[in-house]
Amino acid sequence: MAAARRAAAGDPRAGFRRAVEPSPAVPQGLIRAARKSGQLNLSGRNLGEVPQHVWRINLDTPEEAHQNLSFGAADRWWEQTDLTKLILASNKLQCLSEDVKLLPALTVLDVHDNQLTSLPSALGQLENLQKLDVSHNKLKGIPEELMQLSHLKSLLLHHNELSCLPDGFGQLVNLEELDLSNNHLTDIPTSFALLINLVRLNLACNQLKNLPADISAMKSLRQLDCTKNYLETVPSKLATMASLEQLYLRKNKLRSLPEFPSCKLLKELHAGENQIEILNAENLKHLNSLSVLELRDNKIKSVPDEIALLQKLERLDLANNDISRLPYTLGNLPQLKFLALEGNPLRTIRRDLLQKGTQELLKYLRSKIQDDVTNPNEEPPVTAMTLPSESRVNMHAITSLKLLEYSEKQAAVIPDEMFNAVGSNPVATVNFSKNQLSEVPPRIVELKDSLCDVNLGFNKISSISLELCVLHKLTHLDIRNNFLTSLPEEMEALTRLQVINLSFNRFKVFPSVLYRILALETVLLGNNQVGSIDPLQLKKLDRLGTLDLQNNDLLQVPPELGNCETLRTLLLEGNPFRTPRAAILAKGTAAVLEYLRSRIPA
Repeated sequence: MAAARRAAAGDPRAGFRRAVEPSPAVPQGLIRAARKSGQLNLSGRNLGEVPQHVWRINLDTPEEAHQNLSFGAADRWWEQTDLTKLILASNKLQCLSEDVKLLPALTVLDVHDNQLTSLPSALGQLENLQKLDVSHNKLKGIPEELMQLSHLKSLLLHHNELSCLPDGFGQLVNLEELDLSNNHLTDIPTSFALLINLVRLNLACNQLKNLPADISAMKSLRQLDCTKNYLETVPSKLATMASLEQLYLRKNKLRSLPEFPSCKLLKELHAGENQIEILNAENLKHLNSLSVLELRDNKIKSVPDEIALLQKLERLDLANNDISRLPYTLGNLPQLKFLALEGNPLRTIRRDLLQKGTQELLKYLRSKIQDDVTNPNEEPPVTAMTLPSESRVNMHAITSLKLLEYSEKQAAVIPDEMFNAVGSNPVATVNFSKNQLSEVPPRIVELKDSLCDVNLGFNKISSISLELCVLHKLTHLDIRNNFLTSLPEEMEALTRLQVINLSFNRFKVFPSVLYRILALETVLLGNNQVGSIDPLQLKKLDRLGTLDLQNNDLLQVPPELGNCETLRTLLLEGNPFRTPRAAILAKGTAAVLEYLRSRIPA
C-alpha cells in the first residue's frame, strides 16, 4: 500500500521498485487470514522454497499494522492465532528450513508431493505436532530428532527412498497411524513393539523378508498391510494380536497361513498371490468375525469342511488354485454374497454353473447336501440357513455374563423373546446398539433391579422415555449417534450414573439435568451443537474428571470453568471460540484450567 501511495504521489523510485520486486509467491491476504484462523494452505503454488515470512508469521509485526493505525477490533493483529496447520503439499521444495522451529504450535504439517531428500532436525522441536505427512518425496533417511515428537499420532512416509529406520522409533508412543509403504526397507526396528497405540500400520511394497515377532506387542493394531514384500513366513505370535481386524499378506512368498487363535475380531484376510498349498481347519476355525477371505492365485488343493464355521463370511475368493472338490457345506454360509472359483480343476461342478454367479452356485451346493441326507422323509438338518427363533437368544450370555445383547441387527424394535428369555436372571448389561430403534425399548423397565450398563448407541432415538429414568442402579449410559436434542428432568433420579456418552447427537444446550446428577465422572458431549455451559453449576459435579465438548458451537469458554479443579481431561478442540488459543489447548487440561483461572475478573 505504501508503494502504491508513493506511485500516486509521483515518487521517482516507484516504477523502478515495481520492476525489480517479483510478485510474492504467497499473497498477503493469505497470510492475514492465517493469522486469524491458525491455518495456512500453500499447496500447488510452484514454490521452490518457503518464504521467510511464512516461518516468521507469528513473530513479525504484520505489514498492515505499520500502515494503518485505525483498523477496527476485528483486525487487532496482537490477538493473532498461532499457526497450527501448515500445508505445503505439491510444490517443488528440495529442503525445509531449520526455521520450522519458529512455529512451535503446529499440530499438522503436510509437505507431501515435493522433492525433499532430507528433513531438518529442528522438526524434533515441534512438540505439539500430531500429524506429519512427508509422503511422495525422495527421503533417504529420517533424523533421530524426529523420535522426540511424543504427541505425534499420524506419520506418513510412503513413497520415499527409505532403506532403514532409526532404532528409536518406539519412542513415538502416541502414534496411531504409520504408513511406510513403497520404500526400500529390508527390516523393521524391534522397538516397533513399543508402539502400543498404533491402530494402522502399512508396510506394503518394501523388501521385507520377515516380520519381528515383537510386532505382536502392538495391542491396539487393527490394520496391518504387508502386501508385496518377500515374506516366506509370518511369526506365529501374530496370532495373539487380539485387536487385529484387517490383515493384508498378498504378493509375498508364503507357503502356509498362520493359525489365528486370538484374532477373534479379524474381519478381512487377504493372502492372494502367494505359494500356499494347504488350508487347514486350524487356520480357520477361530476366525468367527471373518467377512472377507481372499486366497486367489495360490496352490491350494482342498478346502476343509470347517470353512462352514465362518458364519459371517461375505466374500470368498479361491480363484486360480488347484482345488478339485468343494465341501457342500459352503452352501450354508448365510452371509456369503461373492464366491470366486474360476481357474480351478473342479470335477463336481460344471463350468456353465460357475458362470451363473454366486447365488446359483450356493443353491446347487445346498441341493447336494440334501442329496446326502439318506432318508428324504426326515426333517432337514438345522443348518446356518434355518434360524429358529430360539437361536437368536444367547442364553449363555444371559446366565454367565449377565448380558442381554441384540446389536447390529438393523431392528426397529427389540423382539419380545429377548426380554422373555431373561426370566428371573439378573441382567447387568444391555447392548441394543447399531439398530434402527426410534425409542427406548419400554420393556427395559423390567430389568431395573439389576441393570447397571445400557448401550443404545447408533440408533434413531429422538427422546428419552421415562422407562429409562427408573433404572436406579444405572452407572453407565451410552446413547451416542442418535437424534437427541434434550434429556428429561426425571433423569435426576439416576443418582448412581457415572458415565454418560451423548456424542454425535443434536444438543444445542448443555442438558441442565446433568448438573444435578452428582455421581457423574465422565460426560461425553462431543460433536453436538452446544453453544454454552454454566461453570458454576458444573462445579457442583465434584467427581467430574472428564468433559468432552469437542466440535460444538462454543463461541466463548467461561473463565470460571477454570475452577472445576476435579477435571483431569477437558476437550474443547473444534469450537469457534478464539481464546484459549490452540497452542494453549495443546498443552493439556491443567494448562487450560490455569489459563482460564488467570482470566477470571478480580
